[in-house]
Amino acid sequence: MDYQLTELQQEIRDIARRIAEEKIKPVRAQYDEDGAFPWDIVKVCADADLFAVFLPEKYGGLDGGIMELVVATEELSRACGGIALCLAASALGTIPIVLFGTDEQKEKYLPDLAAGKTVAAFALTEPAAGSDASAIQTTAVKDGDYYVINGLKQWITNGGEAGTYVVVTMTDRSKGARGASTFVLEKGMEGFDFGKKEDKMGIRGSTTRELIFRDCRVHKSHLLGREGMGFMVAMKTFDMSRPGVAAQALGIAQGALDEAITYARQREQFGHPIISFQGMQFKIAEMAMRVEAARALIYAVARSIDAGDTRCAKESAMTKAFASDVAMYVTTEAVQVLGGYGYMKEYPVEKMMRDAKITQIYEGTNEIQRSVIATNLIKEYASKK
Repeated sequence: MDYQLTELQQEIRDIARRIAEEKIKPVRAQYDEDGAFPWDIVKVCADADLFAVFLPEKYGGLDGGIMELVVATEELSRACGGIALCLAASALGTIPIVLFGTDEQKEKYLPDLAAGKTVAAFALTEPAAGSDASAIQTTAVKDGDYYVINGLKQWITNGGEAGTYVVVTMTDRSKGARGASTFVLEKGMEGFDFGKKEDKMGIRGSTTRELIFRDCRVHKSHLLGREGMGFMVAMKTFDMSRPGVAAQALGIAQGALDEAITYARQREQFGHPIISFQGMQFKIAEMAMRVEAARALIYAVARSIDAGDTRCAKESAMTKAFASDVAMYVTTEAVQVLGGYGYMKEYPVEKMMRDAKITQIYEGTNEIQRSVIATNLIKEYASKK
């Protein structure tokens, strides 16, 4: 289907697809095995300006938007959803600075992030604060012109590898959600350390670690937005970033569909390629329909965001929930198409199935996405009365 990509978007797609085929596919199994961070792929993506696609030209970007990020993430994820996170997770940590950073903060952090000289991370989740983000325990206590941060962040993508961290803290617990504040921190700050590296089921080509803060003293110039804006920063960031997670899921699903069709055309049973059997054709047709529907939804929402739609929480949640459910369905079916081979690590679809699962969980579980969708629908229909 022709999605009327711009010249820039087509160029980004072609470059990312070439990187996926030539650089990521040959190493994805090794990264899945050893769980190392893909710094070599980061360099390749940086040299190709993929970290710059959604950032303003003023800071070294290509003046694209969420649509450009979606296109790049989809193509990289088609080869490996885990390795693609070096780009997608860095975007998640960069978007809050784009949205809420001061001119000084943007000038300090965005050029290096656009150039891929470092990557970013976003830190909200804690051991007792996942879906209930208002339950975070990490505190930032004001002390003159400084804040002293103490606490623990858990399951942070790019943790330990990133140079720039956007961290949500509590500055006034008595105000509940309105008492949260967000800071831009840097690796190497005194009192800022890293905990265990997680041993994950999937996306193993991406590093996930704890962030530990013990009397980490930071100047007020590191505050992102104003004090008390922490949850606004987080929610507005998710509204823009969730199509990126959806694009990761879409890429994984498309990669699994590619593998399933290729295998079904080659594999013979009862003297015929299994793709000639009607039951197999129905299965592949269903997989393809869902992939295409996810792509249409993601592209539409990304374009709406880039056109200035600031009230897109419902639609962004839809992209994330729908595309990740599609990814789980398609990868599971791809394993079934390959049969016994699908269950073996020699073939990539079992990895794709493991990678797909996390897209239903992180950046807001799909149950939370449905809650966001329903809450917004209720408000919309109430306002019509």
